[in-house]
Order: sequence, then C-alpha cells, then structure tokens
Amino acid sequence: QVQLVESGGRLVQAGGSLRLSCAASARTFSKYTMGWFRQAPGKEREFVARINGNGDRTAYADSVKGRFTVSRDNAKNTVYLQMDSLKPEDTAVYYCAARSDTVVGQYPYWGQGTQVTVSS
Repeated sequence: QVQLVESGGRLVQAGGSLRLSCAASARTFSKYTMGWFRQAPGKEREFVARINGNGDRTAYADSVKGRFTVSRDNAKNTVYLQMDSLKPEDTAVYYCAARSDTVVGQYPYWGQGTQVTVSS
C-alpha cells in the first residue's frame, strides 16, 4: 500500500507561481512512477504530468507544457509540481497518484487532493 498526501494548494493571482508537494509512504518510492492530475468543477479529471521512478523521464499535458515542472526527491519520498505563469483555467483540485514503474496505465494509489485557485 502507498499513502499519498498532497500540500501546497492555495489562492494565487494569475501569472503567479505555486509549488505543490506530495509525500508518499512507500518503502521503495524510487520504484514508483508518480503522476499529477487535476479536476476542475464540472469537468473530468485530467492528466497534468508524470515522472518515472529515478526521475529521468517526464511527460506533460500540452496545456501545461513550458509552465509546469514535475520533479522528485527520492530521499524524501516526495514529488513536486512547480507551477509558473498560472492562469485562471488552472484552477482545480490537484491530485498526485502512484503506480509501479513496471506498470503502464492506471494508477492504483491516489492522494486526497489539494485545491489550487487562480484569480484573474
């Protein structure tokens, strides 16, 4: 079992920056691909970014490419999402998720989410 706890969400003005953190309980954190997802009111949850276990491969949704950066510190069992040049349309609950590096597809482990609100 992997437990995930997100933090860092808050109200921020458009153009501002925010860094989200996700702390994981996994004993072998470096063997998990970590993903960030978000869900805005009335919309389906969507993929934002992911990073593989040793941190040398990342992927981003087109809507955040060039503005968001995913990173991880395996010594601290933590993954981060640095969000720059924030836009009102980035407003959502942000979730981190984990899956084994050997699995492609769905994420079995999810955090409770953290609210990000971007004001115009």
